[in-house]
Amino acid sequence: MKEELAKRDRQIDEAREAAAAANSRAAEASVKATEAANTTAEVKSTAATLNSSVTALKASNDALKTTVATEQADAQKNMEEGPNTIRFKGINITPGGFIEAATIFRSRAESADINTTFTNIPYPGNALSKVSENNFSARQSRITMLADTKVGSAKVSGYYEADFLGAGTTSNNRQTNSYVFRQRQIWAQAAFESGLSITGGQMWTLATENKKGILNRQEDLPMMIDPNYVVGFTWARQYGLRVVQDFGGKFALGVSVEGPQSTFGGRGFSTVTSATGATTQNFFINAPGQSGGLFNAFDPTGYTVNKAPDFLFKAALDPGWGHYELFGIVSTFRNRIYPCAIVSPAATNAAGTVVLTGPALTGNPGAGCTNTAPSAVGAFNDSRTGGGAGASALVPVFSKKVDFGVKAVAGDGIGRYGSAQLADLTFRPDGTQALVRTAHALARVEFHVTPKFDVYAYYGGEYAWRAAYTGYMTDGITTSLVDCAGAVGCPASGLQTITTHKTSNTAIGGYASPFANNTNCGVEAPPSGSSAPGSGSCAGDIRLIQEGTLGFWHKVYQGPKGGVRWGIQYSYVTKSGWSGAGSVSPKAVDNMVWTSFRYYLP
Repeated sequence: MKEELAKRDRQIDEAREAAAAANSRAAEASVKATEAANTTAEVKSTAATLNSSVTALKASNDALKTTVATEQADAQKNMEEGPNTIRFKGINITPGGFIEAATIFRSRAESADINTTFTNIPYPGNALSKVSENNFSARQSRITMLADTKVGSAKVSGYYEADFLGAGTTSNNRQTNSYVFRQRQIWAQAAFESGLSITGGQMWTLATENKKGILNRQEDLPMMIDPNYVVGFTWARQYGLRVVQDFGGKFALGVSVEGPQSTFGGRGFSTVTSATGATTQNFFINAPGQSGGLFNAFDPTGYTVNKAPDFLFKAALDPGWGHYELFGIVSTFRNRIYPCAIVSPAATNAAGTVVLTGPALTGNPGAGCTNTAPSAVGAFNDSRTGGGAGASALVPVFSKKVDFGVKAVAGDGIGRYGSAQLADLTFRPDGTQALVRTAHALARVEFHVTPKFDVYAYYGGEYAWRAAYTGYMTDGITTSLVDCAGAVGCPASGLQTITTHKTSNTAIGGYASPFANNTNCGVEAPPSGSSAPGSGSCAGDIRLIQEGTLGFWHKVYQGPKGGVRWGIQYSYVTKSGWSGAGSVSPKAVDNMVWTSFRYYLP
């Protein structure tokens, strides 16, 4: 029993030792389990953090890809489109313009490009009226550049605009079609925050209507393809120094000093024609251009030796509906008169010399011209002041789908401010100036059917009053040899030169004389050469020119890459002359069609 008890004690001790060892291993396992659990939590946390970082990285990468793609697309777009304005040393430079392919058909030829000279529409007696013409041109293609910047509180800008509607002495249609580049506008401007602006250079005259206020580059030009626009439109592009004060965009006042040029018409002026065919007049107003002075020596109308510039005034009102203008023009004309240049026989003195006489000298009524040949004795300058006034209204109707406008201008000596270029003045028998009264008007309707389609219709007219006179002096001198053998004082040759004067002081003349010869205005004359179509004797001074026009423009594309558009214009023009001898009143009619295809620079 003792041995069994001792054996059991030993087993109990072994069991205890085994249990202690198991407890020790269990404790170790518990510690390891706890450590493993902690490690797993850390791993899970790390994994979660890593997953979050990966998600954020993916989102960032996606955003980066989007940003990079956007930047690449913008860069590609900028590379394709480029900036609208170029920045250069603090100046914004904006180029523009268009390239045009145009055609013109006239039922009665003018021998002209797409620019219509309304006064030259041929009467039926002109051979050109018997043929039509069809011309093709890219010469109206235009380039522009606007440069602007800020100098203190002032906005300073400059503008340049040019096309190819100029003809040099070598320009021709035979092979090269090399027409010269010409300036349309070139001016500089300083505009202040107070609304005051000062502009100088070549620009549209102040008499040209604006769309709003009195702003350069906001002229309300007809939508015509014809670069001479439409009869009745008031315009000129000439030198001007303009000062404008704008009052809050509702009202503006402007004054300008502009470069003038006199245009004259009529016929029958006092003349002396020598035996050699040379003529002498008793006045001059224009002089031929000097090529060395950079004037056009080939312009047959010459250049006016101006005494003073034209002065123009304008008030513009923008009350919120429509645009309204009132303006005036003051022009000064000057010519030089030679009272002793036109003389006629009055008597023969004792020596057998023919004594010629002319009108009384200015400032000395009792003294006449006693010279025996045309002379500059007593020459003097004569000045006349003319001008006119005009008004216009431009209003949007039918939810701004239609623009309706009217304008009327009238005055003495302002014919050149109309598209038809009627005469400013003519001359009396004594050489003094007689201003021609003219009036012109234009009505317009412009229908904006869609943002890409416009239809326009215009009707305009220009009218000139008579300025006719009688009493013009003429002296036609001829010489002949007469056999005087045996007569006292006869030369040894036996032949004596006899001078004969055929004189008159009752001739008719001026502008639109009721005695003018219009009989051949409707009778075709044979040509005087292979390049000289015939034109019979026809005074044909213009009474009224009228034009009705209908056309449209279709914008095929208008966007950041420029614009593509095409258009067609039809015009019906009539030119009516004043009646002359026999109450003959000439009339000319022309039908004209233009087409245009243009690409506008963006």
